[in-house]
Amino acid sequence: MSFKKLFDIIIYETDKFEVNQDWEVPIEGFFILAPKRKVRSITEFSDEEAHELVDVLRKIREAMRRVLGIDQVYIFQEEKTKFGFHVWVLPRYGWMSKIKDNSLRGILKYAEDNLKSADDLRRVKEAAHKVKKYLSG
Repeated sequence: MSFKKLFDIIIYETDKFEVNQDWEVPIEGFFILAPKRKVRSITEFSDEEAHELVDVLRKIREAMRRVLGIDQVYIFQEEKTKFGFHVWVLPRYGWMSKIKDNSLRGILKYAEDNLKSADDLRRVKEAAHKVKKYLSG
């Protein structure tokens, strides 16, 4: 069973978008922002969807700063994915600079291979719930 099935938590939701914790790469505050409508490119968004995308991204980023104390993030989107359009919002933690391959790929691989203990998953789940609570209140 995948981690997403174990801990499926919608962090934030609007009529057009959904934000979830990335469980395949269990890093506290690593969120995926995706439209509910399946598209491959930002160019397929209506003006209303494009504005809402930015609004949701700003809310998530502000919650990460206020609730989790995250000062820096990577915001990443690529169109070649088989999963359709989505945006990764990945916190930048100090431990990441110690990864031999300090690239995005190296960081994700390290997390996939090393951050799946019960304690790691508990911390990720707690962080997701804190951000969800902040955004719902």
